[in-house]
Amino acid sequence: MDMRRIVAVLAEEAEQQIHNQVWKPAPSECALAHETEMGLRKAVGPPDVQETLPQIDRLEHLREALAVLAISLARTHGRLAWFLSGAINALEPVLRWRALSSDRGGTFGTVLASLEEYTEAEEAVRRIQDSLARIAAG
Repeated sequence: MDMRRIVAVLAEEAEQQIHNQVWKPAPSECALAHETEMGLRKAVGPPDVQETLPQIDRLEHLREALAVLAISLARTHGRLAWFLSGAINALEPVLRWRALSSDRGGTFGTVLASLEEYTEAEEAVRRIQDSLARIAAG
């Protein structure tokens, strides 16, 4: 399953839980969801901006998005933490990417990602942003 699909499943589950009132986000969860959404929007911009950047910058932005998610995860528990954990897990392949050639020597298991993989990861981040906006709205 690709990153976009994993995130879509997470988003659908969150929306269903909120709709069915299984999950009623507390004000603190709404605030953290909003803060996280804004951090992700700052890290990964719109497609027309991201796609013009060099791969090394795109990778940096995706790593920043993962850092935003990880910091938010450390600040919460319960369903929001579970959602954030799932989002981090979906983006996990980004952690193995590198944008520089290896020249000589080992790469610690990292791989060069394709442009399509960068686009997929960025689209997944944008879907997470949208889900967090809905969570923030309660």
